[in-house]
Amino acid sequence: MNKRIISFFAAAALSVSMAPVSLADDGIKVVVDGVSLPAGDMAPFIEDGRTLVPMRAIFEALGATVEWDGETQTVTSSDKAGATRLELRIGEKSVKINGSDVAVDVPAKIVEGRTVVPVRVVSEGMNCEVTWLADTKTVDIKSGAPLEFWAKDSEVLASVIEYVKEVTDPGSDKFIPEEDRIVVSDMDGTLMNELCPSYFDYCLFLHRALHDDTYVPSADMAAFAKELEEGIKIGKMPEGVDKKHAGYLVESFKGMSIEDYKEYIRDFKNTEAEGFTNLKRGYAFYKPMVSLVKYLQNNGFTVYVVSGADRTCVRVLMEGNLDIPENNVIGSDTTFVAKGQDGKDGLDYLYSSEDDVIIGGDLVVKNLKMNKVSAIAREIGKHPVIALGNSSGDLSMCQYTVNNEKYEGRAYLLLCDDTEREFGKPDKAESFKKTCEDLGFYTVSMKNDFATIYGDDVEIVK
Repeated sequence: MNKRIISFFAAAALSVSMAPVSLADDGIKVVVDGVSLPAGDMAPFIEDGRTLVPMRAIFEALGATVEWDGETQTVTSSDKAGATRLELRIGEKSVKINGSDVAVDVPAKIVEGRTVVPVRVVSEGMNCEVTWLADTKTVDIKSGAPLEFWAKDSEVLASVIEYVKEVTDPGSDKFIPEEDRIVVSDMDGTLMNELCPSYFDYCLFLHRALHDDTYVPSADMAAFAKELEEGIKIGKMPEGVDKKHAGYLVESFKGMSIEDYKEYIRDFKNTEAEGFTNLKRGYAFYKPMVSLVKYLQNNGFTVYVVSGADRTCVRVLMEGNLDIPENNVIGSDTTFVAKGQDGKDGLDYLYSSEDDVIIGGDLVVKNLKMNKVSAIAREIGKHPVIALGNSSGDLSMCQYTVNNEKYEGRAYLLLCDDTEREFGKPDKAESFKKTCEDLGFYTVSMKNDFATIYGDDVEIVK
């Protein structure tokens, strides 16, 4: 759940049907990251069913800067990372967050010489989680720290923040309207682990073909699965592995309904991530990259996952990991048919009340390399402005993004160079870094730019 959704519920929880009353009468307290703020000379109060709080004291407790322009009656604030800029004018029922208007029910006002704002401004403006604790009459504020998993001295993260500031500022000549803020991101190796011990949908296929007692593969499928399993172990993949695997994967689930297929994936998602402690295979997402996606979304970017993996797999993997709608997922595709279609052409078959959609078992497209560009043009219909990737399979997508003639496009490629917290391959990463730099793409070092990868409770087992 993203912070904007949390903000809605937080604001609702802090709505109380009662007449305005001061802190002295009602005893409302404010706690920021576990620390109670002194009441000082301005206390929270309730007006029109909304809790208003002193802005400067709370924002400064969150590490944000606060500036006042008396002539225009305007307050501006930036969070401590410089990632979010808020602007509000006294008396207006909206605030600007990184250039985008956000409506509020009660406007900011000046009371006893202090600016007070509805609590929603705190949750939206500073990306915080705000909770009303009724038993203790406490406004509990927890800072979002959306980019906390990155190294504080990360230059590439600083470049992202600077870019976002420029393109979300209506006064900038680089401004990009929200409807054109399109991000395309690869998944395996970019957002999540691809080394436990391989891509998620490779491992799913191996489980289905070799280790699922309920399924009997064909002889050629079993032979390929064994070859693939051995190739993963020795680091030498079978020839033509990408397309062969994709074809056999969809064949292995032929005839299964979409929902049953999703349930199968969900079960496999909860298996242990090989080579790691305290980590499930389907939740092995890189915390810094997840925070980056959320940060971009909070700044008005629409994020699409454009993966080489099976599209339904990707959709299930988003569950509980990222707030990416199913229709914002692009991946490799299989045919889908009606349960009763029995080989008939779709133009000659009428879907019945007894039908269900099942997996047809034929590969439509393997979504890698130039196929990613084709899919973006076909399914999104807009030119991306940011691309996130990690391999040669993403280079065409990245080049397409930076070729954007209307806006400045950026491409960021992740380097798997960390051998302490991940099964990194420094030599391969160094070679790929040179390729990216020659193309004018930014690179992100797992080793140097990530403060953590999976969290401190996850350890690598070698």
